[in-house]
Amino acid sequence: MSERDQTEPRPVFNESGLEIKPVYTAQDIEQTGGSDGIGNPGEFPFTRGIHNLMYRKRPWTMRQYAGFGTPEETNERFRYLIANGQTGLNVAFDLPTQVGLNSDDVLAQGEVGRVGMAVDTIEDFEIAFDGIDLDKITVSLTINGAAAILIAMYFAMAEKRGYDVRKLRGTAQNDILKEFIGRGTWIFPVEPSIKLVGDTILYCAEHAPLYSPVSVCGYHIRESGANPVQEMAYAFCIAKAYIDHVLQRGLKIDDFASRLSFNFDIHGNLFEQVAKFRAGRRLWARILKEQYHTQNPRSTWLRMIAGGGGGGLTIEQPENNIVRGAYYALISALSGTQTMALCSFDEAYTIPSEKAARISLRTMQVLIEEMGLCDTVDPLAGSYYVETLTNQMEEKIRAAMDEVDAQGGIVQAVAEGHIQSAVSKQAFENLRKLERGEVRKVGVNCYQMKEEDPQVEFHPFDEGICAEQVKCLDRVRSQRDNARAESVLQTVLADAKAGRNVMPAVIEAVKAYATVGEITSCLVEVFGRYDEPVRF
Repeated sequence: MSERDQTEPRPVFNESGLEIKPVYTAQDIEQTGGSDGIGNPGEFPFTRGIHNLMYRKRPWTMRQYAGFGTPEETNERFRYLIANGQTGLNVAFDLPTQVGLNSDDVLAQGEVGRVGMAVDTIEDFEIAFDGIDLDKITVSLTINGAAAILIAMYFAMAEKRGYDVRKLRGTAQNDILKEFIGRGTWIFPVEPSIKLVGDTILYCAEHAPLYSPVSVCGYHIRESGANPVQEMAYAFCIAKAYIDHVLQRGLKIDDFASRLSFNFDIHGNLFEQVAKFRAGRRLWARILKEQYHTQNPRSTWLRMIAGGGGGGLTIEQPENNIVRGAYYALISALSGTQTMALCSFDEAYTIPSEKAARISLRTMQVLIEEMGLCDTVDPLAGSYYVETLTNQMEEKIRAAMDEVDAQGGIVQAVAEGHIQSAVSKQAFENLRKLERGEVRKVGVNCYQMKEEDPQVEFHPFDEGICAEQVKCLDRVRSQRDNARAESVLQTVLADAKAGRNVMPAVIEAVKAYATVGEITSCLVEVFGRYDEPVRF
């Protein structure tokens, strides 16, 4: 044996803290929980996928995130993506819309249309979705604090165009608890915010049973610094909080659980990411069956959108992000996602250009058409390494969920800032590891080059967008029946004060062309605004 062979290899750990062995055998699977949980695709506990044939029957939905500027510009980008083969829409909203402000609000200055589409009234939805067949293209609304209002606008717009809302499919992100943890586009305090999420779930269960009113978003928790275990654990705790709330309000678990969905992040180690999703799918199925006693198998499905996370992209050598994105898409396909939204290579700099968005779309299409990712289900199943990691990841996710329960549950832990503190601490540690070179990032702390002008097409912000949007808003307010608008706004206010489900009143308000800001103000009058706790 050579001297090199006798040298002990250095320990290797993945981001979740698991030590990775140089070699895995069948014994590792047995020592970490065995192989009984692998099962078959389409069968409980769905480790290998929630459908028996998965992509062999139908490829994943391709749903690129898009939206900027005015509704007209957003409609143009939607049409471009659909013409290039996209099979679902994922709508971005600007910051004022996300926090319930009208475009003419003084606090909206400089942000109207900057990071997403500006929306003030239902007319903006009518323009953005003009010419788009909502029976053929499902739409995901990436909105949280103002989700009840935007869902109402989508339903009212669809109904106005002649669609049957009971048959309408689509998704709203509508995960406010992760906003308190990760993004910050909250409006109301924690408890009334959860109540509004519950209102949308109850309304959809009765009036729009095929619509998914919540997509629990571990994605943004991970993007804020959480490790893969925390991403899954916190997302599951959040989903359970919404379930518990709705059950307390009288809905039965099988009346709505099958319409819950999840949005997860992908960047980092390929095998850790695949194992994360296989473990998560199995654990979620067990939670729904063992803790909530579901009778409908569909209630135990982990339905998810999973695509590349922008947090894995780099400003340095941005062309490398094309390669990263291809691997993120590969991971997503190997993980058994239902929908894929792949980040574009220029997102570290700007809103994706048409070229960058098209490259991401073509990346997913190459996997479907050329790389054999749709030929067989869960091709990594049975791997000593992957099955061992899957067992280990499930155990670590369970342990992280138990920690949250020990803090009084996710709602209390978020309200008191414990989860935010844990994610911030993890983000700081991630940065320190990158700075120390313990985690290597190509182009950032290794294989660096002299800085050059990035080959990125910037999307300049047009200050005139705000003036144009405000002009449209003024026109709508001048032409609507203001007496009717005021009447339905008073109904929103009265229903909020009485603790009733506000969705019916909000839908009537948006039909009367009440604005996002006006409806939000009614709710703020009752619920107040959130004041973030500060922890050190």
